[in-house]
Amino acid sequence: MRKGRRLLWILASVLALCIVGTAVVYMTFRRQVNLAGMLGAGGVADITVPDGFTVNLFATGLNGPRFMAFGPDGVLYVADRRNDRIVRLPDEDGDGTADAIEVFADGLNSPHSLVFHENAWYVGIPNGVIRLTDTDGDYVADKRETLIDDYPTNGHSTRTVAFLPDGRMVVSVGSSCNVCEEEDPRRAAIVVYDGPEATNEQIFARGLRNAVGLAIHPITGELWATNNGRDLMGDDLPPETVYIVHEGANYGWPYCHSGHIEDPDMGFAGACEGVEPPIVEMQAHSAPLGLVFYTGQSFPATYQNGLFIAFHGSWNRSIPTGYKVVFLPLDDNEPSGPLMDFATGWLDEANDYTVYGRPVGLAVGPDGALYVSDDKGGFVYRIQYTGNGR
Repeated sequence: MRKGRRLLWILASVLALCIVGTAVVYMTFRRQVNLAGMLGAGGVADITVPDGFTVNLFATGLNGPRFMAFGPDGVLYVADRRNDRIVRLPDEDGDGTADAIEVFADGLNSPHSLVFHENAWYVGIPNGVIRLTDTDGDYVADKRETLIDDYPTNGHSTRTVAFLPDGRMVVSVGSSCNVCEEEDPRRAAIVVYDGPEATNEQIFARGLRNAVGLAIHPITGELWATNNGRDLMGDDLPPETVYIVHEGANYGWPYCHSGHIEDPDMGFAGACEGVEPPIVEMQAHSAPLGLVFYTGQSFPATYQNGLFIAFHGSWNRSIPTGYKVVFLPLDDNEPSGPLMDFATGWLDEANDYTVYGRPVGLAVGPDGALYVSDDKGGFVYRIQYTGNGR
């Protein structure tokens, strides 16, 4: 009897400590936290775009669509993450709306990214990379190969795959934590392999807390990346960033942010010495994910080779921010103007900061339109230019 009572007392004490601890954490950080983006099922947003542009729903009925890419067949392929599959969204009649959702491959584990290279799709999943091949041309993957299966999966678990102009494969692997020293050197880094067989693993660049978006510059061939900064430094620090990622470079985390901000917990005098600066700084906690260079022909000349960035939106900010697509005009690889809002409306500030959707992936179609995935609503939006001016 005494042992039973003692066990109950211990359990009650542990429960009480958990409750008190949770309350302390909440009271400490409540002014920096909002859950707007995580609550509710999402819905169709009333998107505002610049004059001359139109927006329509290209696809509905997805479940957590993340990154997207157009295949050699001219069809949009999407990592439908919460359905554990890759789907293709054909638009055979060219009306700007997907005709159907066709499953290219299923039974995958939370696929986040995909890229087509040398007749196959390379898909990033939490623990590695899978290669999918459609050998008989029926638009269904009939060959599946696991190339990498040993990435750690705790913490940031999205894996983005890209290919450099020289044929090497790179994969971004986010950190396990908000701010800490990692035991696995592949974390908070971009890993590089000799080619599509994923051999000779090396660290391409380090100090990137969570470089979710990767893109190759269409003129210079350089690797660009979005990076999500740490949390719990207030509403406006550290800034979110985009980097031109140089091989062998250090981008600072966990000791330095944005090349000039010493971390309050892990930093030290001189922590930012030798740290690469970003190409642009953006509002803290915007959560930049996908990025794409505009290489289509239908948008005005201002947008040519410029950079679109999808802001997934904040949780670690007292006033919600993000939930939009922004544009950075470029002259080759240098900004030629300020960052500007391009597509807004997923966050309704006038309606108690209601969040209808969270932009994730971006793709430029053969029709010149910009496609935007929304993993909260399960939609893909299509933005096209229909105006007369240039």
